[in-house]
Amino acid sequence: LFKESNGTNDSAAATCQVDGLQSEPESIRKWRDEQKERLEQLDANSRKQEAEWKEKAIKELEEWYARQDEKLQKTKASNRAAEEAFVNDAEDVFPGTEWERVAQLCDFNPKSSKQAKDVSRMRSVLISLKQASLVR
Repeated sequence: LFKESNGTNDSAAATCQVDGLQSEPESIRKWRDEQKERLEQLDANSRKQEAEWKEKAIKELEEWYARQDEKLQKTKASNRAAEEAFVNDAEDVFPGTEWERVAQLCDFNPKSSKQAKDVSRMRSVLISLKQASLVR
């Protein structure tokens, strides 16, 4: 850096600095050049690797979207089939089959998942109502 003293440039200091750079030993200059080349090569490699990762990420994202779309289409198809079956069963309503329809819609398996709410009391009420005769 050039230093200013009393508003003028100190040309002697600038000359010494330039001479210092020119009188730098050859081994240090060689090391600087090698270091610069090595850093440029590392930068190029990191840019190349980053581009490869981006391509791989785009490919994986496209595959994920394809799997999600396929899963969505399968879910839609199964929901439509279940809805059609439910509508067909709803049309076949006969007196005295109400509890059979309720039993089809309820899960009476006491070994349900741990995360589900406790529905044992509701289950027992439905079973007792099913077994009791309807009084009108």
